[in-house]
Amino acid sequence: MIRAYELTKRYGGRTGRTVVQDLSFTVRPGTVTGFLGPNGAGKSTTMRMLLGLDAPTRGRATVGGRAYAAHRAPLTQVGALLEARSVHPGRTAHHHLRALAHTHGIPRSRVTEVLETVGLADAAHRRTKGFSLGMGQRLGIAAALIGDPATLILDEPVNGLDPEGVLWIRTLLKSLAAEGRTVFVSSHLMSEMALTAEHLVIIGRGRLLAETTVEDFVRTSGANAVKVVSPEAGTLAELLAAPGVEITSRAPGELEVRGTDGEHIGRTAAAHAIPLHELTPLTASLEQAFMDLTGAAA
Repeated sequence: MIRAYELTKRYGGRTGRTVVQDLSFTVRPGTVTGFLGPNGAGKSTTMRMLLGLDAPTRGRATVGGRAYAAHRAPLTQVGALLEARSVHPGRTAHHHLRALAHTHGIPRSRVTEVLETVGLADAAHRRTKGFSLGMGQRLGIAAALIGDPATLILDEPVNGLDPEGVLWIRTLLKSLAAEGRTVFVSSHLMSEMALTAEHLVIIGRGRLLAETTVEDFVRTSGANAVKVVSPEAGTLAELLAAPGVEITSRAPGELEVRGTDGEHIGRTAAAHAIPLHELTPLTASLEQAFMDLTGAAA
């Protein structure tokens, strides 16, 4: 389990720039939790504070009940991918992982195992300077898995992967969570997060905007709408007009209504004998819901 307690990171003293402010959240085991926010929201800084790479100005973070630095064998507790290309270019993938494993007494057989898991068995003895971006990502994921950790913290793990690789990482993350591990992953690909994550932590300008499930976040989003088709669409639109209600028309006789629900629309139409040919709830995508929430924080 990952816990953040009022994390704050400020650069430049009291008058400097605050990147993360009073950020508290919990990432529980057994599910994939997506970490979302616009560029500059403070996601990478937060992940660095979780791993002890940046010291918080205020607050604290624990992984598995203690600070990352307090774990005697951290690779066996927490696997992390923050920068996949931070590998010596003269080393082979096998030697890179061997060096990591040696620091924790992890057997050589585990190196072979994770290389096979990430699909780099055939490239194990190639120097990493010749790796593509996608291969570098796979090696970074292998390094995160080397200690068979209970917790994974991954920053943009699908970056540079082809469609086959994206499907692979999605399946891998879900399988790891199904084993009871804590999986915390950031991404800018909303469509992929919608397929991978069950829970979300969303921040903007360093502050928590939402901590919820994907299902609840999308369901309660202000981006949800109701499609209405009626031969008297103009009249119905006038009757529905009210503060907070947004009505648009994409085609003659068709309305898209936000700010009210299908029940109210149906009752209004019935009360004025307006025929309805269609009354369909339109559920927002995760991307639409995300943009609706974070637009002011971008």
